[in-house]
Amino acid sequence: MLRASMGKVIAGLILLGLLTVSGEAAAGSVKLKDWSTIENERFGFLLAYPGSIFAPREGASPEEGTVLVSRDGSARLAVATFENEGEATLEEYRDQILSENYSGATIDYAPVKKKWFVVSGTRGEMHFYERVSFTCGGKLINSWALLYPAAERRLYDRVVEAIAESYTPGAGRTGECD
Repeated sequence: MLRASMGKVIAGLILLGLLTVSGEAAAGSVKLKDWSTIENERFGFLLAYPGSIFAPREGASPEEGTVLVSRDGSARLAVATFENEGEATLEEYRDQILSENYSGATIDYAPVKKKWFVVSGTRGEMHFYERVSFTCGGKLINSWALLYPAAERRLYDRVVEAIAESYTPGAGRTGECD
């Protein structure tokens, strides 16, 4: 059994009920603007997100991961980097994520590369996209996940694409995997 990690906990909490759907954003009228960044000094990752859509949750510590909530409350963006204390392989961690966080989901996109993977699909009324990167020879696990109403895919698929282009996984405080 692999040791629980902060990224797994964040994704699991999102999928297990942190989300309450309170309305639909009009995909045609919401603009991806007012970009802000999440930068973690300890682990060195960087991610940009549209401030016009998301706001940070109050009281969240960036060292423990960050959860942003859409302004209408219908979507969550979770970002974390943590030490791979259980020394899981990429494949083991992917299997764990699929079985524990996305069981019963219809997966529609799931590329696997040498140092990263994506899991994207739909479970119930919600769509998810999670990107996981292993850095520092597998010592660090970098993860970001976006969970949003499937009915709002037109808007949030654009958000996923923009965030994916900005994302830089971390390699420790100096970028040298310290």
